[in-house]
Amino acid sequence: MRVEPISTVPGKGLPADADGIYALAARSMFQLFSSMSQGMFLADRTGRIVWVNEGYERFLPRLGVVSVDDFLGHMVEEVIPNTQMRRVLETGQPVLIDLLTNSAGTFVVSRLPLRDEEGAVIGAIGIVLFDQPETTLQPLISKFALLQRDLDEARRELAAQRNRSLRAAVHGERRAKYSFASFVGSSPAAVEVKRQARRAAQSMSPVLLLGETGTGKELLAHAIHAASARASGPFVSVNIAAIPESLLEAEFFGVAPGAFTGAERKPRDGKFKLADGGTLFLDEIGDMPPSLQAKLLRALQEGEIEPLGSNQIVHFDARVVAATSRDLPQMVRDGQFREDLFYRLHVLPLRVPPLRERRGDIAALVEVLGEDLALRNDMPPPELGADALELLASQAWRGNIRELRNVLEQAAMRSDEARITADLLAEVLRSSGVEPLRLPQIMGACSTNLEAAGASMLGDGNLLRPLSEQIAELEARAIRTALQAHDGNKLAVARTLGISRAKLYDRLALLNL
Repeated sequence: MRVEPISTVPGKGLPADADGIYALAARSMFQLFSSMSQGMFLADRTGRIVWVNEGYERFLPRLGVVSVDDFLGHMVEEVIPNTQMRRVLETGQPVLIDLLTNSAGTFVVSRLPLRDEEGAVIGAIGIVLFDQPETTLQPLISKFALLQRDLDEARRELAAQRNRSLRAAVHGERRAKYSFASFVGSSPAAVEVKRQARRAAQSMSPVLLLGETGTGKELLAHAIHAASARASGPFVSVNIAAIPESLLEAEFFGVAPGAFTGAERKPRDGKFKLADGGTLFLDEIGDMPPSLQAKLLRALQEGEIEPLGSNQIVHFDARVVAATSRDLPQMVRDGQFREDLFYRLHVLPLRVPPLRERRGDIAALVEVLGEDLALRNDMPPPELGADALELLASQAWRGNIRELRNVLEQAAMRSDEARITADLLAEVLRSSGVEPLRLPQIMGACSTNLEAAGASMLGDGNLLRPLSEQIAELEARAIRTALQAHDGNKLAVARTLGISRAKLYDRLALLNL
């Protein structure tokens, strides 16, 4: 059986009716597959082969079939070993791509059911797309093999990381707990700080993380270590504010045997030695007493320490990441922090934005914090509606993410249901000494203030002046008002105005306040 070529009457083009177009397209596709495939055959509803094209005839000798007459009229399973054509006839489901291997070789094949006008299966068509796929599909197979190899390597690396984490947990090893993926947020401020932190991770210079309490400085320190070339080394963290001043030197530099009464007979390594080959995270560096700042500076400059009660020099190789919520430049000006130590640490400064500068991240943070809360307390994660999220986004969040977590946890513990309402959140905020603000109130207050300021300036006829002078005047008025409201407390003023203390001092000097 041969397929006659499609012909059209000259000048008439495509058929005018839809059925004619459909029939023409079907014949065209059949002819195309017959001419371009490596081989085709048709089977009827019972699975009996009723037609085969010339391309398929070349496979017959390898199948043990002498001629086409010995192939036609036979059940498909009798002449084509391992075929799955019977399944297509029984289920009516096509098999678009499959591998068939038998005595004739290995083939990439398709099997498509044939249906009548009522949709009943009346037969099936088998198409050999490629023979000898190991040759004809070599580029595709090579690409697949490369992808499979990369996938296997990634799986092995993940397994190795899990094993390292398990060993670290069992043996008390010091490893980073977080990555950049742990820093939740897609706001411009969050994206920028993560970009800068990733660049810092590629360097070996000291990093200084600046920002208010609860913004995620320690999390970023972990992430910087995990993304650096020292990721396989230890990550040692020390909170300077949590250690008594009398013990800080021993904590940093270690203790020699018998250094003082009651000291152990065995030497005790300090944090610098424990961090050898890895990263040393100095949290709350602004709380370091002046008496120890000189020794810390020497350790950072020389890469060596002298344990307490010892005359031996111990060398170390640790990258330092420091963090503080205090205004270090002002502390330097006030003589509370060594200027040379500040410049030693202030090589790669990163300002971690407060939560009020990334309000767009609050919904994502609430989701992550809620899931963590649910896991720790074996409870369903809290659900917040749009009004509750709007209320959270309107707050100042002086405690930042730590305060947000606290408010969310309090609300979840007080609620008998998984859903947390805006009224409940407002109640929790008031119990914490915070008067909840709503976005309309904030916008209304800002609008009122701007209108009042504008009316005053219009009444004075002062609009026809350089814009810089008008902005400076409005800025000075805002700072004076905040200073009066907070009795001169500059830290509170800076927080109210949403600027750093260093910037506030610069403005005070610039405006002669």
